[in-house]
Amino acid sequence: MSETILQLQDASIFQKESLVLQDVTLEIKSGEFVYLIGKTGSGKSSFMKTLYGDIPLKKGEGSIVDFDLKKLREKDIPFLRRKLGIVFQDFKLLPDRNINNNLKFVLKATGWKDTVKMNTQIESVLEKVGMKTKGFKFPHELSGGEQQRIAIARSLLNDPELIIADEPTGNLDPQTSVEVMKVLQDINKTGRTILMATHDYALILKFPSKTLKCDGGKVFEVVQRAV
Repeated sequence: MSETILQLQDASIFQKESLVLQDVTLEIKSGEFVYLIGKTGSGKSSFMKTLYGDIPLKKGEGSIVDFDLKKLREKDIPFLRRKLGIVFQDFKLLPDRNINNNLKFVLKATGWKDTVKMNTQIESVLEKVGMKTKGFKFPHELSGGEQQRIAIARSLLNDPELIIADEPTGNLDPQTSVEVMKVLQDINKTGRTILMATHDYALILKFPSKTLKCDGGKVFEVVQRAV
């Protein structure tokens, strides 16, 4: 299956009025695991935000999970995000409710109504990330690594075609980073496409895969050399 999940052609990425990246041309196919690397301020976050509709694509062409980024309207964004799973560096779990209710909140917000189906889906995604017994815990009762596993589980709730992970190991120690990475690798092996922004070059060496780099206002593929 070589269906294109993300394609950009001569795209320019802006942050407010500033041009951050230009002439971006790339393609990500179904089932790929792709890293996005680059120094702080190189445009990684603006690039990611453009993909999930936080920043409009003003110049060039772009499509993601069958949505045309150039023609994306405000009312389309919730539908686009249902086909994407987004994992943030800082987990973004709601502190006032337990994990099950955190996940139920997302399902309700994206149109789920049937309680039995919601509970089954929550159990299923928690099992995928090795957190099946933690649903009754509150976020503050979990370690950073456990919270990130929950954030990954949350990204799987609507069976996304693409998972966008923005520095998912940025707040974690090296050992926990490897554990979270293994979870993402396992999810990728089930056929899901993952685009992951990271600073962690040790992880890339440990789990080599296609790598895009933001540098000097451009995005280009870099070839991994085995060490």
